Amino acid sequence: SLSCRGSGGLAVSGRAAPLTVLPCTALLGRALSTPGAQAQTLAQDAHTSPPATAINWTAQLVEEMYANISQHCWKLFVELMGNVSAPQLCEWSVISRPYSLLQSCLEDWADRLSYGYPNTLAESYIFQSHHHYFHNCTPPHQVLDPPEDVLLAMIIAPICLIPFLVTLVIWRSKDGKAQP
Repeated sequence: SLSCRGSGGLAVSGRAAPLTVLPCTALLGRALSTPGAQAQTLAQDAHTSPPATAINWTAQLVEEMYANISQHCWKLFVELMGNVSAPQLCEWSVISRPYSLLQSCLEDWADRLSYGYPNTLAESYIFQSHHHYFHNCTPPHQVLDPPEDVLLAMIIAPICLIPFLVTLVIWRSKDGKAQP
């Protein structure tokens, strides 16, 4: 796990690493008044932090850091969604901000850490959000496909009509040429 050390250092899984890339406050969140401000700050920190290429990190360290940061992004999303009532869960105008902040947080930190996006971990959090919060959201008048037998009849009928219509046109054109 990540923890801040004195003088801006960062401990990752018991190893101490100098932190010239990401300030500890960005990784561990700030004590701000609202969860929305925390999520926005975390997303903004991804844009303002120096690039991750300043330190030669191992892939395992980057993966572990991204896992911890993405978990923090998820916790902030859950806090924001806690303010949304059940009837509002399917209203895009209400849930767009928390959802966009989750996606932005996951994407920006992956970019900052050169971890790649989309990635399996980010996708799992997005799927988890859909499964947990939005699984009952369906359009009010969902258009359903007709039964297979009706659909088959609708496809075959025009196809069968084509040879009949071609024959009719040829027959009428021959009949029309014979008349002066």
